[in-house]
Amino acid sequence: MASFRYGFILLVMLALAAVPTVAIAIDEPFYVSLFTRMLVMAIAACSLNLVLGYGGMVSFGHAAYLGLGAYVVGIGFYHASNDGMEWALNGWMHLALAITIPGLVALLIGAISLRTRGVYFIMITLAFSQMLYYFFIGLERYGGDDGLSLWFLSDFGGVMDMNDDVDLYYLSYGLLLVILFLLYRLVNSRFGMVLKGAKSNERRLMAVGFPTYRYRLVAFGISGAICGIAGFLMANQSEFVSTAEMHWVHSGDLIVMVVLGGMGTLFGPVLGAVGFLMLEQYLPELIRGGCEVIGGNNCGIAGEYWKIVFGPLLIMVVLFARGGIDGLLQGKVGRNG
Repeated sequence: MASFRYGFILLVMLALAAVPTVAIAIDEPFYVSLFTRMLVMAIAACSLNLVLGYGGMVSFGHAAYLGLGAYVVGIGFYHASNDGMEWALNGWMHLALAITIPGLVALLIGAISLRTRGVYFIMITLAFSQMLYYFFIGLERYGGDDGLSLWFLSDFGGVMDMNDDVDLYYLSYGLLLVILFLLYRLVNSRFGMVLKGAKSNERRLMAVGFPTYRYRLVAFGISGAICGIAGFLMANQSEFVSTAEMHWVHSGDLIVMVVLGGMGTLFGPVLGAVGFLMLEQYLPELIRGGCEVIGGNNCGIAGEYWKIVFGPLLIMVVLFARGGIDGLLQGKVGRNG
């Protein structure tokens, strides 16, 4: 099963690399945008997996870091277009700030929330996320609840063009590969061993002298920084920045992606993000088509209830596939113990 799993993951990554070429060949540029969003959400899911899958920290506020990374681009655009500050469109600066600001905010939130456990930790991360959500709603200067439409995107000085969907796709793909490599090195290092050990038995590690709080806090900060990268890419891909991306519902979506793909696995969040967005895109059409076959033509809104079907599918994955999609690839089928 191991060879099948590695072969399947390799096939998925090669297929993702070939998406722009295939989309152009069949004259369907829409697929470039669709799969770019998959790559962006895969990066965000990987960031959450570091603390949720490897560290056992159920953060319900990760959408806040996604939004912060997006607002770096949006605020830069606002000052460039309204105040003549053309340097505010510098893509390298956007990327650096999209890593730094969410990372620092995550450290601040983690410093407080990591002093709690269980449901209290979940609720504190949710509370901080909603605080940031309502804070940006109150910033009328930057669009408030209406968000910001971006007429100009991050400028990388001719190295790449964010207005070119293919350039943006391969930037997202390249960043995903870099992040996967860095996470692989991190979770297999001494730091990663302590993080995973703290998830299993934190008291035992503390008893032998490991400052687990510091390890968990650093992991939380790294996770926020990676999620900020996803926000930066999302803003350039959608050409729009909105407070809606910071809402707790999107934090829930990220958790679903991690669980669906496989918590505590390197490629699980990638598989989960691709699977989730594929279902989001095509499940409504399948439901609408099935309804029309059964009930005639009065099924116009049937597809809007796709989550009623998706919910039981997710429950079945949790109950019968230990480790999500990645667990299925490893042959882990049966009830969770």
